[in-house]
Amino acid sequence: EDINELPVSYNIAWYEQKAVLVLLALLHLGVKKIYIGPTLPASISENVLVDKFDMRPNSTVNDDLEKIMVGE
Repeated sequence: EDINELPVSYNIAWYEQKAVLVLLALLHLGVKKIYIGPTLPASISENVLVDKFDMRPNSTVNDDLEKIMVGE
């Protein structure tokens, strides 16, 4: 069983320290396809975040919602 097969989308606002804890917990669980923004965290290389963890920077509300609804 894979946690990434659950029909759940994660969209994290990267504004406060609690978001760091939530993000690290999700990464520890192996969750992928996490939308995060307004920018990717600078403390970890963008290549690592995108390539290894399949993180995606937020774009517009409508674009993000459309992608989430079709399971991207």
